[in-house]
Amino acid sequence: MKQLALIISLFILGGWVCNNYAQFSEPSISFNLTSHNFGNMNELDGIKSCEFEFINNGSQPLILFDVTTTCGCTVPEWNREPVAPGARGLIKVDFDPLGRPGAFRKSITVKSNARESTVQLYIVGLVNPKPKTIADDFPIRMGKIRLSTNHLSMATVFKDQVKTATLEFYNDSDSAVAVTLADLPPHLAARVDPISLEPAKKGVISITYDANQNSDWGFVMDRLYMTVDGQLYPDNILAVSAQLDEDFASWTPEKKARAPKAVLSEDSFNFGTITAGQKITHDFILKNTGKDPLVIRKISTTCGCTASKPGTYEIQGGKETTIACSFDSRGKAGKQFQTVTLILNDPSASSLVIRLIGTVSSSGK
Repeated sequence: MKQLALIISLFILGGWVCNNYAQFSEPSISFNLTSHNFGNMNELDGIKSCEFEFINNGSQPLILFDVTTTCGCTVPEWNREPVAPGARGLIKVDFDPLGRPGAFRKSITVKSNARESTVQLYIVGLVNPKPKTIADDFPIRMGKIRLSTNHLSMATVFKDQVKTATLEFYNDSDSAVAVTLADLPPHLAARVDPISLEPAKKGVISITYDANQNSDWGFVMDRLYMTVDGQLYPDNILAVSAQLDEDFASWTPEKKARAPKAVLSEDSFNFGTITAGQKITHDFILKNTGKDPLVIRKISTTCGCTASKPGTYEIQGGKETTIACSFDSRGKAGKQFQTVTLILNDPSASSLVIRLIGTVSSSGK
């Protein structure tokens, strides 16, 4: 009986081994772990590594075709040689925390000739951000000073509105500096506080925008030149942008009832395929279905290759005008998507976009 029990036990054990290590006729990949937690790390700690071990449970050689990751911060390494049945292999994964503060979860996709053709692995963790430096807070250098940004957005500024926005600057030299902004357009005013900034100190530049002094409409941008201790840095420009609109919300109910209403016959034209150098023109009809005159305040295009000319800039109630839009394909190739933007005094549609779509073929085919 003891011998019979021993034979049965060996038979069961042999079947278990067979099922776990050679139960598949094709290659089979199995990982001991499919996720690795790095825990907490610092952004400046350098590259961290981990390994994922796998075994070929099949009866044929296992070949890893490709191992890919979701971003360049994660780099895998693996053996390109076939893994014999019952043999083990490793996939090493490097993670660079620099520039990636916060929690992360990155996936690694393993593709092979195994019956499990695609397997997902994961690395997770938390990156503690590096201490901020002056260069981080003030990345724009202009001579002796640094700016937090070289683009000051005023966002929307209504006509008859005066709006002020500020940005910080830093004295990155070993002596006091005086910053000025000269030759400003009439709609802009600037104030620098303090007038003389001590070393390693922060100052504030205040820009005031008087929209009533600017006859333009829509998106506009001014480029300002700063002087530091009287020295001009022409390559370092402070851009000030604004969206100049009318405050339609302040209109009375009576004025809104008489408001102009812009209606386009169509908002796009597909010119098909044309030869490079060919010019096309298409007429769009703009109608005013409101009562008061519809005024085209401004027309802007995506590039100099597109032009637009209306029959009139003021359309009486119930009338219409033709807007001839043209596209010059010189120097262009491939698919084209050019736009013409109309800035209007219609409170329900203060801007309308016309699109010219098509393809420019260099061969003419």
